Amino acid sequence: MDWLERILNDRKNNPGKRAGPDDVTAISATAEGAKTYIQRVHKKIEDLVGDFANGKINAAQFQKLYSHYQLEIKRIEAVAAVWPEDWKSAAREGESVVILKQHMATAKAYAIYENESGLPLATLGNFSLDPALVIPMLSAYHSATREIFGAGMRTTEIEGGQHLCFIQGRTTTLLAIFQNEPVDNQLEHLDVLHRTFEGANQPVLTRKPIEVEKLIFPHRYFLGEWRNKPG
Repeated sequence: MDWLERILNDRKNNPGKRAGPDDVTAISATAEGAKTYIQRVHKKIEDLVGDFANGKINAAQFQKLYSHYQLEIKRIEAVAAVWPEDWKSAAREGESVVILKQHMATAKAYAIYENESGLPLATLGNFSLDPALVIPMLSAYHSATREIFGAGMRTTEIEGGQHLCFIQGRTTTLLAIFQNEPVDNQLEHLDVLHRTFEGANQPVLTRKPIEVEKLIFPHRYFLGEWRNKPG
């Protein structure tokens, strides 16, 4: 409640005199300013709903921003009802950008598994999931993609609120661990990267056994250095 304490302290230290005609006009103008600002926040909420429906933000971002906007409206309304000229003290413009960044899905680790054998070929970052756990998940995922049209990219929530993403190619599957739920354009970007990886490595991937040391990783430009033959 820092915003309210600040206003109360200002009122105690600077007690107001009786309002004259000019003061009434000024108060009316500032009240109109508060109303306009609140209308802008309602528009932001409408845009927020659209962004979530279109897969531009994840559930955590939506929930945190929705709560932020609703609380901001209540604060402004409460202050404007008593001290119209002080409504800006309750506004929180610019904080939404920080909230978006705080809850943006960031990938912590990646792995590439061969579809036929179900074995890992390479990793990036600390991909801590045990292959004994991943292999049955991959098997179920591959079965689902054969039965469900458009199921090439899927995510599932795992321990600690993390999300495991599957992107299946012709011969390999890319797995990514995100600390929050990834949005559609992040998955689409990874899908393009993985298709580029398979296209560039087609001669190597189609020869058995796969010579992992001959694989090239276009992901490096975006994601960093890969490690072959994960241990």
